[in-house]
Amino acid sequence: MSTTWREWLISETPASRAQAAWGRRYRLWCDFRANRLAMAGLIVAVAMVSVSLLAPVLAGFDPGAQNLTLRLARPSAAHWFGTDELGRDLFARVLFGGRVTLGMVVAVVVMVAPLGLLVGCIAGYMGGIVDRLLMRVTDVFLAFPRLILALAFVAAIKPGITSAIFAIVLTAWPPYARLARAETMSIRNADFIAAVRLTGASGPRIVLRHIIPLCLGSLVVRVTLDMSSIILTAAALGFLGMGAQPPSPEWGAMIATARRFILEQWWVPTIPGVAIFVASLAFNLLGDGLRDVLDPKQR
Repeated sequence: MSTTWREWLISETPASRAQAAWGRRYRLWCDFRANRLAMAGLIVAVAMVSVSLLAPVLAGFDPGAQNLTLRLARPSAAHWFGTDELGRDLFARVLFGGRVTLGMVVAVVVMVAPLGLLVGCIAGYMGGIVDRLLMRVTDVFLAFPRLILALAFVAAIKPGITSAIFAIVLTAWPPYARLARAETMSIRNADFIAAVRLTGASGPRIVLRHIIPLCLGSLVVRVTLDMSSIILTAAALGFLGMGAQPPSPEWGAMIATARRFILEQWWVPTIPGVAIFVASLAFNLLGDGLRDVLDPKQR
């Protein structure tokens, strides 16, 4: 049965558009699967998301439960990653912290990618005054370092997870808009766009139905590569006290509260730091693999 499906997918003469589309996806997957580092990144990223979602089942301890008699305990069979300065189980806090940090990353991506894609496609397709206006707004946001601008937004609103998410969104969308604009300008005068325009299609329909789908490949690659920087920004806001607030278990905030123990009880700040490093590396490897597969210039 699997052989039949594979033959159907790799057929050189597809009988329908659906077969051609699924065949193209299967070939892309085969190319991606051949990249061992990319597959490793995918496996680690999926594993980290899965264990974070299953944290209530896997943790074994309440991440906020304090036991001062066990404060700063070394890693052991009872507490795999040891305990922090309040006797809280670090393994449980790292797992639940993944829900907070990775949840912030997902929320940012869900909001920032469509925003940047829409702004860039509209600017690239419309041109003229619309393009200049939207790109000057983009330039204003690009003129400031992302972390500094995010800190300013959070300080102006109120420290917290929601404020940190919106601050990162407001500072992360300009590169996506630039990328979408460049992609749109390269195809807006193509023959098939002219043909669609001659059929009476409106500008919004052309952008939504024909231009945006063609920009998705490059956007997916950019989003995956940027997820590591979003993780670092979210952790940095937590470290500086502008993100998740105590006692919420967030990786950056965990490092901030434990940094004074780095020399003697090294495991307390090191373990959440390792979690940030592994998550960032996994998404970087995944993004590199997707770039090799989805970017025609790299193939």
